[in-house]
Amino acid sequence: MTDALKRLSDEGVAIWLDDLSRKRITSGNLAELVDQQHVVGVTTNPSIFQKAISEGDGYDTQLTDLAARKVTVEEAIRMITTADVRDAADVLRPVFDATQGQDGRVSIEVDPRLAHDTVATIAEAKQLAWLVDRPNTLIKIPATKAGLPAITETIGRGISVNVTLIFSLERYRAVMDAYLAGLEKAKAAGLDLSKIHSVASFFVSRVDAEIDKRLDALGTSEAGQARGKAALANARLAYEAYEEVFAGDRWAALDRAQANKQRPLWASTGVKDPAYKDTLYVDELVAPNTVNTMPEATLEATADHGAITGDTVRGTYDQARADLEAVEKLGISYDEIVQLLEDEGVDKFEIAWNDLLKSTEAELKRLAPSED
Repeated sequence: MTDALKRLSDEGVAIWLDDLSRKRITSGNLAELVDQQHVVGVTTNPSIFQKAISEGDGYDTQLTDLAARKVTVEEAIRMITTADVRDAADVLRPVFDATQGQDGRVSIEVDPRLAHDTVATIAEAKQLAWLVDRPNTLIKIPATKAGLPAITETIGRGISVNVTLIFSLERYRAVMDAYLAGLEKAKAAGLDLSKIHSVASFFVSRVDAEIDKRLDALGTSEAGQARGKAALANARLAYEAYEEVFAGDRWAALDRAQANKQRPLWASTGVKDPAYKDTLYVDELVAPNTVNTMPEATLEATADHGAITGDTVRGTYDQARADLEAVEKLGISYDEIVQLLEDEGVDKFEIAWNDLLKSTEAELKRLAPSED
């Protein structure tokens, strides 16, 4: 086994695990990944929790107590998910301390049904931060239009944020702007900016999945040549935007106040097309001060045969622009694709949340004390 994960870390890419379950915590597996596989963070989402709670009996004790107290299903979900995030945060606390708060982070998402409600998203972010009560938590807020002012307000209150479901370059710039505005609010309120952190989760594989589907429908040789290039091009141009914003005058003023840059986080890095190398979105997105959050299969594949050859992002911007232009010239609209992916992303998490409600409700009924 190569130590590709160490090389990745040495290149400035923080390796986060895109998965969490109680069994992973209690078995010591999470601690082992931190100790042996260079994992320095964890991301969760409604789909991950739905899968964790519906499989196995790791939650039965807590669910039995919650059923006895006759709590609502929504309260039960909040108690269960925040307990997992709190415990995972404790496992990662040494990393958090060693990196001055940069890593050792665990993310938890606001209720996805609130994605288009700014006020409710802010209230939920505050509630989750209070419930988990760990300094190394990140509250995940979707990068919808309603999410942008919620990001500013949440950051302005000193709560660290993982901005999720970013697909377009235009929206990514708006996310960075929302973060800077939040830091400016926090600074005006006298908060310590060095304690506020954020990542911007830019989704990768879903872009190729949607565009490749349309290229395949065209069936031309030009379409075939454009396959598998758009997602990397999009992410690389996002990094170019990051470099521009965090080299500007507005950032310089915040930098002097000890603010932290909002790191780009590569999300959805598991390859969906078996024709592509399973470490494609790891090998080809190596750049300083980034995060790659991987499902366990991608983490294991990278450890086994990842090809980490240094920075694979900077210096690629002209080619990246050409790759996206090639797709546009074939009649596939970038703007339409990224909006569709955002809408689908919110919908998928909402469906997973509703599935989580149903499976948790069934478990509460199964474990409820008998009436006699």
